[in-house]
Amino acid sequence: MRASIHYLVAALVASVSAKDEGTYAVLRFNNEAGQFSTQGQMDPIVSPGVKSAHMHGIMGGSNFNLIVTGDQLLKSKCTNAKIANDKSNYWVPTLWFQSPANQTLKKVPLYYMNAYYKFDATNDEIKAFPPGLKIVSGNATRRNPPATGAFQLDPTKGEIQPVQWTCPTQDNSVARYPPNSDGTKAGLPDPGNLGSGAGFPVVNCDGYSSPLRQDIHMPSCYNPEAGLNDYKNNMAWPTPTSDGKAECPKGWTHVPHLFIEVYYDTPQFQNDWDVNGKTQPFVLSNGDRTGYSSHADFISGWDENTLQTIIDGCNAGFDGMDKCPDIPGGLNTETCQMDSAFPGPTADWVKQLPGDNPLSGWGV
Repeated sequence: MRASIHYLVAALVASVSAKDEGTYAVLRFNNEAGQFSTQGQMDPIVSPGVKSAHMHGIMGGSNFNLIVTGDQLLKSKCTNAKIANDKSNYWVPTLWFQSPANQTLKKVPLYYMNAYYKFDATNDEIKAFPPGLKIVSGNATRRNPPATGAFQLDPTKGEIQPVQWTCPTQDNSVARYPPNSDGTKAGLPDPGNLGSGAGFPVVNCDGYSSPLRQDIHMPSCYNPEAGLNDYKNNMAWPTPTSDGKAECPKGWTHVPHLFIEVYYDTPQFQNDWDVNGKTQPFVLSNGDRTGYSSHADFISGWDENTLQTIIDGCNAGFDGMDKCPDIPGGLNTETCQMDSAFPGPTADWVKQLPGDNPLSGWGV
């Protein structure tokens, strides 16, 4: 009898631990129209305790600060994540529009943001993020084109390309990038997806309820020996296996695969620039006119039991993890606004980016 019980328990654990097919659930946020939870020159991962080099838009728990350590985020008084027990913080560089008429700059409002939690097919056990885990994806200093306009997340195939821009348009046949672009003067199209590519597109992204969007994948293998704070060394991309799955190195922890998408309210600027199919007017807060340097940061403020419950039993897909039953802690319907240590300019139009970052990349 004991042997039978042991076999049954082992089988149940295996069915939860390994995933023969990938599943996912979208985390959505309650945000005021056009607003992140806070914005400013703050980055407690790359620039802890000091003013960061460029401005970010931040979502999530209210304990975000210039320094974030341990389980600090779990003690947040509020969050704008729709899952009440997610007090994590998610942030990206702010986007700016440069007027072709006088070269002044205006911050592009957020449209909305989602965080896809992907639980990829694997023979590993996918575990919840440990509280305080810091992850960064993308390269803020990049201005040269990547090897491809498509995502490239396989470490056995060379350089990782985790960032794309997507441009829904009312006319789906319009080219988002100049024909035969090599990425040095304009972006690179995704050969398998007409609507996406590396770098900013050169057309108005005027799709119905779908303006300009950036998409950023994050690695999902955590090295406990590197620790929570060593963002340069604590994460890696899983390696594909012969059975169509992906695995982490031995001794590493397989955590959820985050995929962040951020929509910007670019249609309000569509009459303020001439669409010539060659150039574009947007710039990131670090001064990048190419879009190649976009990046995303994450610090986990998840209650581990809640996230593990979602990993093991929530395959809500695009409907959203808030549609999954019996989530510990329940749902959150409140917004969560935070003060900013370094909020940036108060004027609508400015002559210089916050941090006095010079523009670089195409056309300069």
